[in-house]
Amino acid sequence: MSSLTPPIALTIAGSDSGGGAGIQADLKAFHARGVHGLSAIAAITSQNTRGVTAVHPVPLAHIGSQLEAVFDDFAIGAVKTGMLGNAAIVRLVAHELRRRQPAWLVVDPVMIATSGARLLTEGAVRAMVHELIPLADVLTPNLPEAEALLGHPIRTARDYDRAGVALRALGADAVLLKGGHARGGEVVDRFYDADGVLELRHPRLRVEGHGTGCTLASAIAAELAKGKPPRAAVRQAVAYVQRALARGYRPGKGEVRVLRH
Repeated sequence: MSSLTPPIALTIAGSDSGGGAGIQADLKAFHARGVHGLSAIAAITSQNTRGVTAVHPVPLAHIGSQLEAVFDDFAIGAVKTGMLGNAAIVRLVAHELRRRQPAWLVVDPVMIATSGARLLTEGAVRAMVHELIPLADVLTPNLPEAEALLGHPIRTARDYDRAGVALRALGADAVLLKGGHARGGEVVDRFYDADGVLELRHPRLRVEGHGTGCTLASAIAAELAKGKPPRAAVRQAVAYVQRALARGYRPGKGEVRVLRH
């Protein structure tokens, strides 16, 4: 690989026809953070700024052939997974990642769209817990996703810390528990790893963002691919998403703001 070639990161996720989230947001974030982006599309959504109207899972054979193509040709520095859709896809992706053993894996357990549409079946959640999350170097759930993974509500600071410990107990090396869905004028993201907890505080922007979770996980993967350790990668990714959301815009008729990657 030429010294002029940037680091390489792969996203395995769903396509957003509206361009604000999913594969499209991942590739924009990779480019903005200075890495070459690869993609394996796991599902195709019919989606815009007002919601998701349809989800079509990509056939397993074609997902497998996409992964074969990229892993056989590129020196992949980090992998990020997003919306996978159903249990069979989760199991396939987990199998391929165990076989390929990328240096870094960021798992964004995408379950529910901003509009409220469910993007992950119950069977897929179980497959994620048992097969994919144990492979993760960084797991990035928001509060509703963490509650769904653990089966109980998260309300207090003590709940957060217990959730961080419990999520790491599922097998992930580190967990970034995102605080955007909590109330208050400040957003507190909590990063749990073997060294304890790191709190990342920033002012709450009074806007409804679209694609923030996808972008954050992709930015973390990009920084890991560039050689940053997880805590530094998370710090830089959180700051990047804050800037991109603050400068965001509304390209459609919906109320959500798309990040300016």
